[in-house]
Amino acid sequence: MEIKRLYYIENTDTEFIRGWTGHKIEQRWFSAALGSFTIRLVKIDNWESPAKELEILEYQLSAAKLDVLHIPSGYASAIQSNEKGAKLLVMANYSLGEIDDDYRFPIDYFENL
Repeated sequence: MEIKRLYYIENTDTEFIRGWTGHKIEQRWFSAALGSFTIRLVKIDNWESPAKELEILEYQLSAAKLDVLHIPSGYASAIQSNEKGAKLLVMANYSLGEIDDDYRFPIDYFENL
């Protein structure tokens, strides 16, 4: 798979959860470049009106372990830094603006969070 875009995510504080952002087509890879993160994923069943009780998968990424998490197409993610100053490297297989594939849901949309 060809990586076409790289960027970093830095949350303002450890209480803030960035999400839910999903992609029908795009795949992404996350790696903690500094510090650690909690990544939550849901497999979206219906992009217009997903079920609110979908299972939430949770992963811990740490720069100390050089973890890389692959997010296949069809998932939405919520990202929370576990410490101040943490930086998450995001790699994507589409360039910015190449496709219209950004779906957003309120952070409290899924009941299992």
